[in-house]
Amino acid sequence: MKVLVTGGAGFIGTNLVKLLLDQGYYVRVLDDFSAGQKEYLADLDVQVVEGDVRDTDAVAAALVGMSGVVHLAAQAGGVPSSLQDPRRDCEVNFIGTLNLLEACRHAGVGRFIFASSNAPLGRQQPPATEDKAPLPISPYGAGKLAGEGYCLAYYGSWGLGTMVLRFANVYGPYSAHKHNVIARFFRDILTTGRITVDGDGRQTRDFIYTGDLCRAILLALESDVGGEVFQIATGVETSILALVGMMQKVADRPVEVVYGPGRQGDIRQNYSAVGKARAILGWEPRVALHRGLELTWDWTRQQDARRWL
Repeated sequence: MKVLVTGGAGFIGTNLVKLLLDQGYYVRVLDDFSAGQKEYLADLDVQVVEGDVRDTDAVAAALVGMSGVVHLAAQAGGVPSSLQDPRRDCEVNFIGTLNLLEACRHAGVGRFIFASSNAPLGRQQPPATEDKAPLPISPYGAGKLAGEGYCLAYYGSWGLGTMVLRFANVYGPYSAHKHNVIARFFRDILTTGRITVDGDGRQTRDFIYTGDLCRAILLALESDVGGEVFQIATGVETSILALVGMMQKVADRPVEVVYGPGRQGDIRQNYSAVGKARAILGWEPRVALHRGLELTWDWTRQQDARRWL
């Protein structure tokens, strides 16, 4: 299969590109490099096209000859950025997705994997499951929900083999530029020895290692299932306070913890059930949080060492 990975120079994208190449796939990357890092792909046998998913001509050109798409490109700032600029969030996350779906329909592309999250579900009692009615509480969640809806509609209307994967909180190598909690805390531990927790730290998340996530994407690409939504997570609920304790142990150095205000639009309690992915895709997570944190800390320290050489 020849696969286009949008946002392929980003955190998840780089990990996925490496896995696809290892599996013998031909890979083309479409990235505008607003967040992605060109150096992540520098030594890989991958075709890189610089372009924006909002540009219909760039999208159509990038799709020529492709048989599948993994759509990771998104507004990189997540919920906070969507609150600051809802229109841009809609243009990138929703209109960008629609542009790709339309281009796939006209180009005869058979598989389309859409990266979503639990943000569309919003006001729910956990665990997150595929059958709950979405109640988004942020523009980011609303934009991702619109993308999910159009993926399902393109399957229903034209038979495009779409699959929606709702990612839990992803962490791992190649996340140095990210603002998610694990990447941010490890950077702060390295540089200042001080981390700031948003709110009281009792909010909970489901943390999934990027290697496990990329295996799920690969299985989705190779599946013949279409028009479905899957939770891709660990099913384990971890509070931010518990996470801080684990990260301190992994880093094995003194860390000052301070508390700031909670973030507007954040979900208080969040983890997912993964029974559907296990039953239909034959997937389940393998990397425990403590081990994943060790691997991420090792990678982060190596990046820091190279920066000072």
